[in-house]
Amino acid sequence: MSRPPILLTRKLPPDVEARATRDYEAELNSGDCLYTREELLARAANKEALLATVTDRIDAKLIAALPQSIRVIATFSVGYDHIDVAAAAARNIIVTNTPDVLTDATAEIAMLLMLGAARGAAAGAATIREGRWKNWAPTGMLGREISGKRLGILGLGRIGQATARRARAFGMTIHYHNRKRLASDAEEGAIFHEDVASLFRSSDILSIHCASTPETRRIVNAETLALLPPGAVVVNTARGDIVDDDALIAALASGRVAAAGLDVFNNEPNLHPGYLGLPNAFLLPHLGSATLETRNAMGFRALDNLDDFFTGRPPRDRVTP
Repeated sequence: MSRPPILLTRKLPPDVEARATRDYEAELNSGDCLYTREELLARAANKEALLATVTDRIDAKLIAALPQSIRVIATFSVGYDHIDVAAAAARNIIVTNTPDVLTDATAEIAMLLMLGAARGAAAGAATIREGRWKNWAPTGMLGREISGKRLGILGLGRIGQATARRARAFGMTIHYHNRKRLASDAEEGAIFHEDVASLFRSSDILSIHCASTPETRRIVNAETLALLPPGAVVVNTARGDIVDDDALIAALASGRVAAAGLDVFNNEPNLHPGYLGLPNAFLLPHLGSATLETRNAMGFRALDNLDDFFTGRPPRDRVTP
């Protein structure tokens, strides 16, 4: 029996590629280059599936140009806002994602950003690397403790809940906003806010975990940032477009927001240059899922979905209607 031909658009961990080449006629991206639209379309010729990533902009125009042989797109990510799902569905192309497996790794990065931003880790590390640290000082480089603070979670889904569980170990009280209130057992004592304004007013630290949707894009803006308590900290491990960069940069520069910990950005990797000169911005290069364990699990989950599709089972993580 012939193996289905598939295209892996990026270099994936060795164990993932080994399974892909064992079970499929898999074309790998050994040089890990970012394919242009034209290159991706050329390489997709005669393939039946794409194993794509968040760096692939699979919009309606690209989907319309894909060869008729493409029947499924498995994205190596939990978010799928880089794919026009409606356009894929219109062409009867199934789209799947990889939920669950990156929850803990991303929650760990959220806590790292929280601590790093609140305690001024970026500025502190810079003083050492640049030889500017002269001595310990009683009033030098004073940060903020996160212990006992109010943590506002924008989007208490799987990753938000995992972050909340970790934050409780610091004695933090959990506040959250969702489109719908969770069941009490899922809340685990978290305080629900029906509207975003109420959540922002109650957040000493705001951690963003919602999906990027038309309703959430730029929801963190000048108006909502002004609702935060003075000296608040903003953390984002979700998607860059949830934040209005100009508004956050202005709030950080003025001190209205004490610090920010950011792992995701608009127009990655070309983030807004205004962040780079801010000592109170703790910045990471989209490391949320960046552990070998998690990246392996993501790849295996994507392949599980392809296995389901090509053996006639409903893919577990289908996101198209």
